[in-house]
This record gives sequence, C-alpha cells and structure tokens, in this order.
Amino acid sequence: MLEEYVGAIVLEVDGREIEVTDLDVQINTGRKLVKTMNKTGRAKGYTSGIATYDLSLSVVIPLDGDLDWGSLVGVKITQYPVNGKGGRRTSYLDCFTTEVGAKYTVDNEAKRDIKMAALREVIE
Repeated sequence: MLEEYVGAIVLEVDGREIEVTDLDVQINTGRKLVKTMNKTGRAKGYTSGIATYDLSLSVVIPLDGDLDWGSLVGVKITQYPVNGKGGRRTSYLDCFTTEVGAKYTVDNEAKRDIKMAALREVIE
C-alpha cells in the first residue's frame, strides 16, 4: 500500500503565516553522562537536566515589509503539513529571537536567517 508522508510545511508566527524556506529544530534533552571510577572502566548512568529547544529558520524577505525579527519575544511558532490533513501540528511556545542575519545569493534570493529558542514544545 502506498504511504503518504509529510512534505512541505506551513509556518506561523503568532497566527501569521510566514514564507519559510528552511526550518531546523534541535532538541537538547539535558541528560548528561555520569562518569564514575569503578572496576568496569565504564560510565554507569546519567543525570537528568533541563531540555532546551533551538530553532533555526530561513525566511524570504517580502517587498511589502518584514517582521521585526530581532524584537520577537514570547511568540508561538507553529508548523503543520501544507495539505492540512493528517500529520500533526507542532507548536513551540514562548519563543524569543537570539540571532538575526541576512543572506543574499546568486540565485536572486534575499533571505533572513533567524535563530530562536523556545521554552516548550507541544505536539497537537
């Protein structure tokens, strides 16, 4: 049987649709390896820590004006499949911008590269 997979996504910032070309989400669980001195010469466990959510996105720059990416604090970022059926919505809550850059390429594309952090991830 033929399976359909999630392809392109829609990205929203506080309900406003954003034209995104790239989205990269890195989740750090906060767990760390605990090394102990023992006769086996191996680590024996881990400690729990605080999870962090780092988002990197590239967006196109519209002619009619861009978001003030550098001032975004406490926003909700939501991504979901373009076809609107199936798949799951994933939201990152209480996001704030940590870095904003601009990129211009030979392919006549002007983009913004934005790095953000989120306090929570919710899968709906």
